[in-house]
Amino acid sequence: MDVRRRLAFLVSLVSLVSLAPLLGLVSTAALAQAPAKKPHPPGYAANVRDWHTPSPDAAPPIDDEGHPLLVLRALNTGDHAALPAAGPNGGFSASDLDRATIVLRDPATGNRHPIEPRLLDLVFRVQSHFGAEEIRVLSGYRTPVRGSGSNHGKGRALDFIVPGAADTDVATFARTLGFVGVGIYPVSGFVHVDVRDRSYLWSDVSGPGRKNRERGILGDVARSSDREAFTRGEAPLRACVLQLDVDAALRACAAREVTDDDDDDAAND
Repeated sequence: MDVRRRLAFLVSLVSLVSLAPLLGLVSTAALAQAPAKKPHPPGYAANVRDWHTPSPDAAPPIDDEGHPLLVLRALNTGDHAALPAAGPNGGFSASDLDRATIVLRDPATGNRHPIEPRLLDLVFRVQSHFGAEEIRVLSGYRTPVRGSGSNHGKGRALDFIVPGAADTDVATFARTLGFVGVGIYPVSGFVHVDVRDRSYLWSDVSGPGRKNRERGILGDVARSSDREAFTRGEAPLRACVLQLDVDAALRACAAREVTDDDDDDAAND
């Protein structure tokens, strides 16, 4: 009897839903209406346009001695820093890396984290390639949450805008750098770059504050970029073992490098 009663209930429920529009319980339009899409934050499109617009008379930044500068400007806090590069491919002092951690801190918590030096080298090369006045940062370090493997939580990623340059052009150039993650976000209006041991490229059409809609793209370009970077003498980011004993950690890193060198020699025999 229980089974028959349940079947009768389901039949009645289906019938009621089917007849509801006729009985005036609910309109056909309401039944067919899709959930409303979450709108963009007010003024977001205008903000994106402003972020991409260079300042009047903007020029590539240099110091008093004519050396190029990497200029980082955090859009969420207004903080900025001008960091002198050692050469055309970057290279920044320990003190300037510390200054970068302040600009790139998590604005929600105030937490800071050491920034991977190669990340600054990459964005410096991006800024130099486009002759931009600065790199405008939407997101640098983010305090990790449980279960998240984001490179933002490791000081290895930036979401940014290059004023005066189209995001598509920025992403195209960044993909050539090798051993990088490059994501383009055409709806949210920025480019993501991170450092990693193997390039991965993607597009994400999600809007600000919405669930990611990531799609991997251009796998052949990623592989080719890594090969060319390796030929130039660049190497993927190497992970060291984290330990409480600093000396032991440094010895572990040194041992790993020796092993890698031996492997390279064997491969060349």
